[in-house]
Amino acid sequence: MERPTDVDRPRFRAYDRRHIDRLPETRRLSREQRTALKAVSTVLPFRVNDYVLRELIDWDDIPNDPIYQLTFPQAGMLERVDYLRLADMVSRGVEGDRLRQTVRDIRHRMNPNPGGQKQLNVPSVQRERVLGCQHKYRETVLFFPVQGQTCHAYCTYCFRWAQFVGDKDLRFAARNVDHLVQYLREHDEVSDILITGGDPMVMSTSRLRRVIEPLLDPGLDHARSIRIGTKSLAYWPHRFLTDDDADDVLRLFEEIRSAGRQLAFMAHFSHQRELETNEVAQAIDRILDTGAVIRTQAPVIHHVNDDPAVWSAMWRRQVSLGAVPYYMFVERDTGPKQYFQVPLAKALRIFTTAYSEVSGLARTVRGPSMSATPGKVLVDGVTTIDGDRYFVLKMVQARDPRWVNRVFFARFDSQAAWLDELQPAFGEHQFFFDPYIRAMYEGRWQPEWAGGDETSEELTA
Repeated sequence: MERPTDVDRPRFRAYDRRHIDRLPETRRLSREQRTALKAVSTVLPFRVNDYVLRELIDWDDIPNDPIYQLTFPQAGMLERVDYLRLADMVSRGVEGDRLRQTVRDIRHRMNPNPGGQKQLNVPSVQRERVLGCQHKYRETVLFFPVQGQTCHAYCTYCFRWAQFVGDKDLRFAARNVDHLVQYLREHDEVSDILITGGDPMVMSTSRLRRVIEPLLDPGLDHARSIRIGTKSLAYWPHRFLTDDDADDVLRLFEEIRSAGRQLAFMAHFSHQRELETNEVAQAIDRILDTGAVIRTQAPVIHHVNDDPAVWSAMWRRQVSLGAVPYYMFVERDTGPKQYFQVPLAKALRIFTTAYSEVSGLARTVRGPSMSATPGKVLVDGVTTIDGDRYFVLKMVQARDPRWVNRVFFARFDSQAAWLDELQPAFGEHQFFFDPYIRAMYEGRWQPEWAGGDETSEELTA
C-alpha cells in the first residue's frame, strides 16, 4: 500500500473533558447535553479523537446515534441523585477537594474492579504480588503495561473504566515485563499471554517491543500464544496504515510469528459502523498479512447494539474482512451498568436471532457470556421442565478447570441481567461453585494449578 505524504497523513489528536466547549461538534449539543457531559465525565472517563468524531458519529442523529452513545457520557449513566448533585456543582463552578471527594465516593460505589480482580486474580512471585498481572484461568495470564493504560477513545460502557480515572488504588499497571517473565518461568501451565489495558496499541512500537521480545525467549516456549486486546481498529485504524511507526509494528507482528508463536489480535467492535470505513478494511488486511489472526468481541449493550440486525451485520462483515467472530459478552456489573445492561433473556434472543441469520463461518462466536467471578458463564438457552422455565447455563472457562463445559441451571427470570441476580434451580440453595468462591475470598481454597488442594469436598458438604 502506498503511504500518503506527510501533508495528507492524518495525525492522532485526542480530546477529553478539558476540550468539551472547544470542539465544533459539541457546539451542536444543547446546554443540558453539555452540562451532562461535563458532570458525568468528572466520574467516568471521556476521550475521543478526530476519526471517531468525523468518521463514525452521525451528528444529525444526536443523542440516539450509537457511536455517540458509545463514546459520550450521558446523564443516565449515574444514579439520579448523584447526577443532580454533580450537575449543580459543575454549573456553579465548584472545584477542588469538595468536587474530588464527591467524585471519589461515587466511583467507589460503582464496583470499580468486578469479579474479584483485586482480591483473587493477582498472582505472586516468592510471595510478592505481581501488581501488573492477573491470572484467573490456568492457561492465560493478563499483563497491563503501564504505557498502554489509555485508549484512542473511551467506550462509555468499558468495564475497565477505573484504569483511566487517575486513581492509583483502582488501577492495574506494570512498569516493566521482568516480573511477568519470572512468573512465567515458574508456571509452565500458562499457554496464552494477553497484553491488555487500556489498549496496548496506543504504545509506540519501541515500547511494545520491550514488552513482547522477552516473551519470545526460547525458555518460555510453553507460552505459545500472545494476544493483544485492542479497540484500535475501530477507533484509530491509522495506527496500522499511516502512523510514523505503522510499518514497524507490523514487522513486530511478523517477528512474533517467525519466533513460532501465534499472534491473536483480539479486536473490539461494538457496532457495524466501526467496520464500514476504507481505513479499517485496509488495516485488517495489513495485520492479516503478518500471519496474525483477528478475533472479534464486544458486549451486548442497550443504546448501542441491542438489536440482532446489528450483530448479524457485524459478524457477516467481520467474516468478509477475514476476522473471526469470537464472543458476545454481557455488560459487566460495574460502572454505569444500569444504563447499558440488557436482561439475559433479551440478550439470548438477540444472540439466537443474529446467529440464525449468518452462515457457519460466523458461528464461531459464543454468547451471551458473563465474565463473572467463577468464570465465563454462557447463557446457552431456556428450557421448560415440569411446567417451569429455567436458564440453561454452561461454564465455558473457569477458575477450576474441572468446571469447564459443565452445564447447570437457574430459575428463569426475565429481568435478571447478571449471574448474581439468578437463583439456583430445583430447590438448590447455591450454585456448585459458590462454596469454592467464598473459600477463595476467605483464603481457604485455591484450584490445584494455583497451588491449592484438589480434594475439597468438605466445601460442598
